[in-house]
Amino acid sequence: MRLYTIHTGNFKLDGGAMFGVVPKVLWNSLNPADANNRCTWAMRCLLVEDGNRLILIDNGIGNKQDAKFFSHYDLHGEHSLESSLQQYGFHRNDITDVLLTHLHFDHCGGSIVREGDRLIPAFPNATYWSNASHWAWATQPNEREKASFLKENILPIQESGQLRMIPEENDYPFSEHMRIRFAHGHTRAMMLPFIIYQGKTIVFCADLLPSVAHIPLPYIMAYDVFPLTTLEEKKSFLQEALEKNYILFFEHDPQIECCTVKMTEKGIRADHFFSLHEI
Repeated sequence: MRLYTIHTGNFKLDGGAMFGVVPKVLWNSLNPADANNRCTWAMRCLLVEDGNRLILIDNGIGNKQDAKFFSHYDLHGEHSLESSLQQYGFHRNDITDVLLTHLHFDHCGGSIVREGDRLIPAFPNATYWSNASHWAWATQPNEREKASFLKENILPIQESGQLRMIPEENDYPFSEHMRIRFAHGHTRAMMLPFIIYQGKTIVFCADLLPSVAHIPLPYIMAYDVFPLTTLEEKKSFLQEALEKNYILFFEHDPQIECCTVKMTEKGIRADHFFSLHEI
């Protein structure tokens, strides 16, 4: 089994939205905002080579939207999904499974590419995985999340015939070394992969913990539809991560890829920082 970090580029989001009720005077030292109050965030995905399966967890924002859309998010950086796959000797055609933690555009936009007038799967040989609760939530969106669920990222997956649903069961065995848990605070039925690797448990934190800065309990995004649910989910998860020495893998932290946690006088906080290849 092997794991590969797949960088798909950086983008910017409003700092206030990313840190919720936490005042800017506190969060700005953690991720400084630009003149438009936007902070830089990574779109860091994970490729899991597990037996004869090559599983891609999330796939970034993609490139099929128009210039007006991208102007809101200031995509930047030298990385792309294609170049990151090529770095490890892989191509989109090699991917056997695309596991979508949830269907917000910055997590699933790379699922579909534009070919002329058609929208087709970017991974023609892959099975795409969601779950029925989240799929219904995303395809019949509430007004608060509507702008995050883009139909051109989602509906062509189903139309392709490549979509499958994961049962909404905690610790569902997705592959030999990966199980899935569910979280409901950020959005309905977000999936969190737990991966056993070299005797350690690595958790792909998705948007339960977008970055190291979100480890303190009050640091909850304004994007979360049920913030008090997120609070309870974070509290429970971080206690378990502390007790079982999990490695947290961050999708959006602009600098830090992984960390462990420790107990401090202020509560559970980050401990050691490292990259995936250092494990």
